[in-house]
Amino acid sequence: MAAVAAKKLLQVKKGSPHPLGATPDRDGVNFSLFSENATGVELLLFERHDAPEPFQVIQFDPFVNKTFHFWHVYVRGLRPGAHYAYWVDGPWDLGAGHRFDRKKVLIDPYARGNTNSLWKRVDACGPDDNLRTSMRSVVIDTSGYDWEGDRPLNRPMEETIIYELHASGFTKSPSSGVTHPGTFSGIIEKIPHLKELGITAVELLPVFDFDETDILRVVDSTPLHNFWGYSTMGFFAPQSAYCVSPESGSHLQEFRDMVRALHKAGIEVILDVVFNHTDEGNHQGPVFSFKGIDNRVYYFLMPWDRQFYLDYSGCGNTVNCSRPIAQKLIIECLRYWVRETHVDGFRFDQGSILSRGEDGSPLPHPPVVWQIELDEELADTKVIAEAWDAAGLYQIGHFPGDRWAEWNGRYRDDIRRFVKGEPGLVGAVASRLAGSADLYQPHGELPINSINFITCHDGFTLNDLVSYKEKHNEGNGEGNRDGINDNLSDNCGVEGDSDDPAVEALRNRQVKNFATILLLSRGVPMILAGDDVRRTQKGNNNAYCQDNEIGWFDWTLTQKHHEMFRFWKRMIEFRKTHSTLHHRFFFSGAVNERGLADVSWHGCKLNQPGWSDQKARALGMTLGGFDGEPDIHVMLNMYWESLEFEIPSLTGRRWFRAIDTAAPSPHDIADPGDEAEFVGNVGSVQGRSIVVLVSR
Repeated sequence: MAAVAAKKLLQVKKGSPHPLGATPDRDGVNFSLFSENATGVELLLFERHDAPEPFQVIQFDPFVNKTFHFWHVYVRGLRPGAHYAYWVDGPWDLGAGHRFDRKKVLIDPYARGNTNSLWKRVDACGPDDNLRTSMRSVVIDTSGYDWEGDRPLNRPMEETIIYELHASGFTKSPSSGVTHPGTFSGIIEKIPHLKELGITAVELLPVFDFDETDILRVVDSTPLHNFWGYSTMGFFAPQSAYCVSPESGSHLQEFRDMVRALHKAGIEVILDVVFNHTDEGNHQGPVFSFKGIDNRVYYFLMPWDRQFYLDYSGCGNTVNCSRPIAQKLIIECLRYWVRETHVDGFRFDQGSILSRGEDGSPLPHPPVVWQIELDEELADTKVIAEAWDAAGLYQIGHFPGDRWAEWNGRYRDDIRRFVKGEPGLVGAVASRLAGSADLYQPHGELPINSINFITCHDGFTLNDLVSYKEKHNEGNGEGNRDGINDNLSDNCGVEGDSDDPAVEALRNRQVKNFATILLLSRGVPMILAGDDVRRTQKGNNNAYCQDNEIGWFDWTLTQKHHEMFRFWKRMIEFRKTHSTLHHRFFFSGAVNERGLADVSWHGCKLNQPGWSDQKARALGMTLGGFDGEPDIHVMLNMYWESLEFEIPSLTGRRWFRAIDTAAPSPHDIADPGDEAEFVGNVGSVQGRSIVVLVSR
């Protein structure tokens, strides 16, 4: 190779097996790679991120540069910013699960950054050498960053209000007006919006390195790419496409800048992480990391023919998370993001896969789940599970571990049905409002184990939930077969966009009903980004490939629906002001000095909630205030006509109307202190609306 002769070769020493990855110090860089079954390892060093060939290839001597299954070398004179990759040799024996292929260039699983300026995915799938079209890892020095005193915020879980957003789609639209659209830097410019709304945490869709260049299919001459990022390439590397200058190794600094800025605004950062599978896919997928490093160690393989993969994830392969080396990677990855980037928590995609043992069967005490639960470095970190997987393992209410929170799919479905107008659900709705005690209390868990949500990235936006009866995923190029069919949605009389004032008024009311129920419920509320301004995906309930206006946040909506934004903002403030709404424990029956229990349930008549009434669409709830706090009385009417609700009488206090979702803005939710007094012992609640009273 001409490039080798053109540059003075660097001095090579034995190196250390720990830590894994590329670790720079004052004099050079230590490299360490785990492979149990490899017979040879070579380190490739490149002058630039786009250099077609390495300037130096370092062959590891197994008698010098190997300690048990760790291959290691130290390169003197190499500096941060250097680009590198590996060749790994070993048996090619598909039946035994071995896919070693020295012709394939592999990135470092522990790389702190990667670049893909030369990357051609198709070349990683075929049998030929892909040196000139491979990805490169980057040596990054994690020391020396000025955190300006920043630390993870450690906000109590019960005080948390999560805002789920796509790190790129949040600002990628030209309407965002940011300097660097679609980047971590772009999020910083939109912090004032987040702070004004009042959320306390952002939950970012995957920001670990993934292949945004992968063309899934072409629809109407437009290529569709992996937009959401649920196919990880590098677990320690921020997504290079979300950085302004990744070729210079700026990944870590740009991500840290974002976290530091969010923390200054009092906003925590939760990462959506995907350990259940990787982007290497099935037996026909590319080879760029684990497949070529030690395929049978990292993945579940078919026991009867190990050239094929067990697919519990629905994405082609499944990481064997209970294998010791995979468990080590997961734990060290989480520690890294907490220690080096100060993130505050993690949401685990298809988290139930983490509970599967080495043979794939569910374990009562899965080692990686419990190590995350009990690890000292992660003790103050929020951990949230998507408590199911694509193979049918469903663990809502009984995911292993004590402090793990769960995306509560039961909450989503019950509240959707109720607001849609389905009858006979008042008992289920009461359970969801009360923190889902039926799901969590039997196992000694708390309301804070429940992540309450109506919508998330996967499914309709809240606007589309009240604007479409059917999904409209034609733009995904899968014949509208993708995405779930049973959305529990209602279009309020017209499918899609409408200029009918009556239809729009009902849709606004339904959105406010969902917002009110969500923020009155015990547990941890999660809001999908854009629901506060009625963001639409035009009926697409599976926008995983829509890196365009369908998937992006449209910032013109902040003006068009500013009254809706105000409602969400005030509703969040209302929740924060009343501790009974975010208490960490379940209701106990305690009675306050006015004789009101911590919770009382009603129908239209006091203390007659109609648990067994299969036609009931109305529910009342009184929350007794303690320690000087006001009492709260809630009347939910999901019937289509007005209903009269009895109001509890108070001694020494009066009721004031705080919220009426049927009223026009700004009367739908009062500014604090401006609530109008309610007089009488019966209140009329319009059809499909909610009224909330507070006592003073």
